[in-house]
Amino acid sequence: MEKLRIIFMGTPEFAVGILDTIIKNNYDVVGVITAADKPAGRGQKLKYSAVKEYALANNLTLLQPTNLKDETFLAELKALNANLQIVVAFRMLPKVVWEMPSLGTFNLHASLLPNYRGAAPINWAIINGETKTGVTTFFIDDKIDTGAMILNSEIAIAPEESAGQLHDRLMHLGSETVIETLKVIENGNVTTTIQEDNEEIKTAYKLNKENCKIDWTKSGDEINNLIRGLSPYPAAWCFLKDKEEEQAIKIYEAKLVLEAHSYEAGSLICSKKEIKVAVQNGFLQLFSLQLPGKKRMQVAELLNGITFSNSAKLY
Repeated sequence: MEKLRIIFMGTPEFAVGILDTIIKNNYDVVGVITAADKPAGRGQKLKYSAVKEYALANNLTLLQPTNLKDETFLAELKALNANLQIVVAFRMLPKVVWEMPSLGTFNLHASLLPNYRGAAPINWAIINGETKTGVTTFFIDDKIDTGAMILNSEIAIAPEESAGQLHDRLMHLGSETVIETLKVIENGNVTTTIQEDNEEIKTAYKLNKENCKIDWTKSGDEINNLIRGLSPYPAAWCFLKDKEEEQAIKIYEAKLVLEAHSYEAGSLICSKKEIKVAVQNGFLQLFSLQLPGKKRMQVAELLNGITFSNSAKLY
């Protein structure tokens, strides 16, 4: 059995959950690599990544390269003398980095590969109406999320589950799967499966303003899945037009009610405590949304201070 000396690479909260589990299972993490600090917020103060916060709190050796091919960084990386690297939600690595350790570099991806390769697998699984997803560990190669698979674990997606809720469950599942992967590598029992490409493979495209916008002419299920799949971040959005005023709003939580009606898609139907939006096959009852310059609010709270006209519409 070869003793593992691990370098961990990651940036967001999802990666922290995995790193914490590795540490608590008494593996030797000799270094942590994360993104450089970036200015954020109105004051443009430098913001640490979630992984950096964790590394500092746990006295872990930390590197923050801006250029992964920089000779100084590569020398520092080599000096850590790791025999295995683990990547979780980081960035594409150059060959000189991923081939450095003798036992290789493996990635944890939050999907059942080869489906949902790419930047936002958790979001797209829900947006596309999947009923199951999971996590996969694989050895990194020179493309994105295409390497030989080591282990995967499957999980059901609940009908009303949001991306945020699924994120937390996949972080837990991913932690377990990484530990299982470490055990088979440690014991020299690794077997891999080559990913097979076909035309039906679904992609986890990077989220942007265009693919996060709600199209109210789509079915209620498609719209509800988009809202769930983008909640709480970056959030599905659309325009609200009421009288002559137009503003962009974000919608975080809704529920589809199937019902025949004659309203135009996107029409708002409001009572004192309820907002419904007409869709093809019924109504979407809204529970949580955000107006420009305001905080996220529950609909009942929002309606205490605002009244919409009968002509109000979302588009």
